[in-house]
Amino acid sequence: MKLTKEQIKEIRDQQTQQNKTKRVTVPELESILFEAMPALDHGFVRVIDYMGDDSSIVQSARVSYGKGTKQVSSDSGLIKYLMRHWHSTPFEMCEIKYHIKLPIFIARQWIRHRTANVNEYSARYSILDKEFYLPTAENLAAQSSSNRQGRGDILDDKQAKEVLELLKNDAEQTYNNYETMLNQRYDGSTIDENKKGLARELARMNLTLNTYTQWYWKTDLLNLMNFLRLRADSHAQYEIRVFADIMLDTLKRWVPITYEAFMDYRVGGTEVSAKGKVIIQKLIKGEDVNIDNSGLSKREWNELMLAFDLKDKLI
Repeated sequence: MKLTKEQIKEIRDQQTQQNKTKRVTVPELESILFEAMPALDHGFVRVIDYMGDDSSIVQSARVSYGKGTKQVSSDSGLIKYLMRHWHSTPFEMCEIKYHIKLPIFIARQWIRHRTANVNEYSARYSILDKEFYLPTAENLAAQSSSNRQGRGDILDDKQAKEVLELLKNDAEQTYNNYETMLNQRYDGSTIDENKKGLARELARMNLTLNTYTQWYWKTDLLNLMNFLRLRADSHAQYEIRVFADIMLDTLKRWVPITYEAFMDYRVGGTEVSAKGKVIIQKLIKGEDVNIDNSGLSKREWNELMLAFDLKDKLI
C-alpha cells in the first residue's frame, strides 16, 4: 500500500491537530487515530472518529450521571454480565467511524451488513484510482468440494501464475478502456482534445470487481461486534477477514474490557441447541449417546462435537 505525498501530509495534519473536549477519550485509540493501517496490497483501515469508551457502556446501563464506577472490576463485571446475557442497548451508546479502502467485490459483500452509515467514493463524480487487488499465490485456491462458498486446495504454481496473469491483464485492459471512454487519464489529463468523454457514471460500468474503492463506515459498538464475530471468523473469506482482523485490534484499543468479554463470550464461546445441551449433559455423566439416539442430523452432530473438541466422536 502506497500513499501519495498529499495523502501522507493530510494524515500528518490530522494527527497533529489538538482539540479540547470534555468527552471521554481513549489514549490507546488516539495513538492510531487517522493512521492508515495496510490491508491487502493497496487497501487500508483508518479510525477517523469515535464516541464513548467502556465507562460509557456502564454509565448507560446504570443510567447514571457519572463516568462508570470507581472500580474497574465493577465495570468489568457489569460488561461481562451484559455480554453474557445478550443485552444490546448499552453497547449501542458507543460509536466509531472508519475510512476504508477495499476491493469492490469485498465492498459488495461487506455492504450486506445493513447496520452502518456508509458514504462511498463516487465514481459518478470522480475517477477511480488505477489500483487493483491481486491475490498472492498462496491465496489462490480451487472451489471447495464441500462448501459452495468456500475455498479448497491451493492451486499449483503454474495454474496460480496463469490466474494472476488473467486477473492483472483483465484489470489493466478494462481500466485502459475506462480511460478511453472518459477521454481522460486517472491523473486528470485529457487524452484527445478533439473528443468528448463519456459520462463517468456510464464509463465505470466495465471496471473489474478487483478495482479499489473507498468509503467512510460509521457504526455503533454492538453492530461492530456483530460484524467482527462473522468476518473475523476463520470461515470468513480471507480478503474481508484481513480488514476485520485490523478492526478487531482497534476494538481492543478502544474498549479493552468489552473486547475481553467479546472474545470470551462471542468469539471463543459457542451456542448449543436444547438437544445439544442434553447430549453434552449425558456425555458428562458418562452415558452412552451417539448420533442414532441423539435426534441430530450428521452435520448438527459433527458441529456439536467440534465445538467441544470431541473429534473422536465425529461421523
